[in-house]
Amino acid sequence: MSDKTIVLESDITCPKCGHRSTETMPEEACVYFWSCPGCGERVKPREGDCCVFCSYGSVSCPPVQNGDCCK
Repeated sequence: MSDKTIVLESDITCPKCGHRSTETMPEEACVYFWSCPGCGERVKPREGDCCVFCSYGSVSCPPVQNGDCCK
């Protein structure tokens, strides 16, 4: 177990409309799709990223924060 504090909340910004939403991330998983509450767009990660939080969030997903490569 790591001594690092894992941040579970991230502000995610829709790449289509710019809507920003604070979301709670799962501790041990990546989120591959996210539906924007502003425009309804179904967002997926950019190529090379493991999840939408790594692509569009203010904080990377917990597995990446913990040093685990989830790609």
